[in-house]
Amino acid sequence: MNAALDAIRHSPLTGLFLTLLAYRLAIALNRRCHGHPLTNTVLVGVLLVISVLWGSGMQYQEYMSGARFIHLLLGPATVALAVPLYDNLHHLKRSAPALFFALLFGGVVGILSGAVLGQLFGLPRPILLSILPRSATTPIAMGIAEQVGGIPSVAAACVILTGIVGAAMLGPLRQRFPRLDDLTLGFATGIAAHGVGTARALQLSETAGAFAGLAMGLNGLMTAVLVPLFCSILQL
Repeated sequence: MNAALDAIRHSPLTGLFLTLLAYRLAIALNRRCHGHPLTNTVLVGVLLVISVLWGSGMQYQEYMSGARFIHLLLGPATVALAVPLYDNLHHLKRSAPALFFALLFGGVVGILSGAVLGQLFGLPRPILLSILPRSATTPIAMGIAEQVGGIPSVAAACVILTGIVGAAMLGPLRQRFPRLDDLTLGFATGIAAHGVGTARALQLSETAGAFAGLAMGLNGLMTAVLVPLFCSILQL
């Protein structure tokens, strides 16, 4: 029995199967709870995977040997967002000036709020620097954190947490402010909650998902420029 369990743990297919199963169960729970924010599919899926890894003693490297096949699809999925964006190109042309200022303001606030809160709570410098790029996508945030003296793994955790919170808030915000259109909600979500928020925005509408993807890409680029600049100016 122990030999069989060891073989399962070390099989690349285990990580792949576990990821797909956890996400499928998360979707079922979310639907059963009528889309309640606390049953966000990414949050539930992450908790299920963590529970299985902790309970089985499987190492992260063993899990990723299979899960990396899904991770490889992240790039093509992001590029595929260009299709709905192209379909909404007329909205982009009409709203370009407002979107530019929203991107600039949202990106700056996201970075500076992390710096202010980090100093307010007296976080160690490496942790504080790891928080700053939390609204960028995971690969960009990890690269920025490493460049400015942060901890890439902590940056990745902050990015995932930020995305989950942003995605969970999207539904309640839409109910609280029904006059906000899909373009505005999607773009704001992409700035604040990157890929996780973009996936949630796509569930609302194609327009929301398209502009969330646009904001995610632009904010990642802007964050890569602004975080080192602010660290130098603020002497963090």
